[in-house]
Amino acid sequence: MEEQTFDYGIIGSGPAGHTAAFIAAKQGFSVVLFEKDELGGVCLNRGCIPTKTILHSVELYNEVKNAENIGIETSDIKLNLSKIMERKDKVIETLRKGIEQGIKANKITYIPAEAEVVDSNTIKAAGTEYKCSKIICATGSTPKELKGLEFDHKFIVDSDDLFKITEIPQNVAIVGAGAEGIEWARIFKCMGAEVTLIEKSPRLLPPADMEVSKRLERIFKQQGIKFYTSTTVDEIKNKQLKLSNGEIIEPDYVLVAAGRNVTRLNTDAKVTYLGDAYGSLMLATFAMYQARALLSDIVFDNVFIPSVVYGTPEIAWIGANEQDLPNGSYEKVVYPLTALGKAYCDNATDGFVKILTYQGYIIGAHIIGKEASALIHEFAIAMQNNIKISELKKVCFAHPTYSEAVYESILRLQWKDFQTI
Repeated sequence: MEEQTFDYGIIGSGPAGHTAAFIAAKQGFSVVLFEKDELGGVCLNRGCIPTKTILHSVELYNEVKNAENIGIETSDIKLNLSKIMERKDKVIETLRKGIEQGIKANKITYIPAEAEVVDSNTIKAAGTEYKCSKIICATGSTPKELKGLEFDHKFIVDSDDLFKITEIPQNVAIVGAGAEGIEWARIFKCMGAEVTLIEKSPRLLPPADMEVSKRLERIFKQQGIKFYTSTTVDEIKNKQLKLSNGEIIEPDYVLVAAGRNVTRLNTDAKVTYLGDAYGSLMLATFAMYQARALLSDIVFDNVFIPSVVYGTPEIAWIGANEQDLPNGSYEKVVYPLTALGKAYCDNATDGFVKILTYQGYIIGAHIIGKEASALIHEFAIAMQNNIKISELKKVCFAHPTYSEAVYESILRLQWKDFQTI
């Protein structure tokens, strides 16, 4: 059997795998990268990128359709699902080519085949053995099934199935109101479907700060997205869902958005797992930072990992949630976007910026509103670098911007009810 030798053997080409491969190669190590499916992993092909691409299209359609109140008169606006999916595929292909170019530029050996770990220093794929000083497994994850809601990929579907739809459904049930469920609820509502979210926890988006969850629930009621909390699916019969609260719904299909299962190789060999396969935070953000921390001098602190939920309005948070802190152990300020000039300019006043502090340092930040996915990094930088609030006050923020909400929140920590804009 043919044999080749490398410093690093990396299985899986998603965010963790290809990031690790690029960094190792740039440091002069020889790298072989294996991928049995599409280059780029779940995030690029069946996760972050296609979801956000579709979400952008349908929310833009919905915004234009309802733009008369800002002086834009429209008629005969149509949503073309096939073109939306075509654009989604083009975006994926463009980004995949970027990874391909990175592989070539860094002289990484790429093996598009299923890999098997023979021992702690040997990988076998396509009839060849690869001797590797170190083996990294970034083998990702798969959608999680629930008992009684096993996937048939026709009526009971996972998120992978949704990227193949050819018709807009009239009625969709979504089981699970985490980030995935929230984003797909927004997508289908913008498409014009009736949407029902079913969540077993007492509130939507359970990992978020409770105040954010409450605001999201209020917004969903305004948008006409139905949701039931503290509720499960008791029975499915003749495509009818009987819920634990007694409600009966008849969707075109049911999306199970209940999280993901770790995918690991069947081996007892000593290997390093990264990304979803590590079994902790299943975020591309976490996966890439793990890879950087492993292969560079970047200090990794998983306390300061931002979370983002996309759509209108965006949601983002980092650090502690208020409900998890002991009473009296912190200070907080909530700055409403209704006090922000830029929010009125953009017709996007629903939301707030919330800061939790302890002894002059930020310990948690929560945003619901436009540009939340960008704003959260202002807090991430401050928290990661242990910058005191007294120092942040010295920063000049441009006007009018959403970043001013960050600054005004900081000022209000010292001067209650203070406002400069």
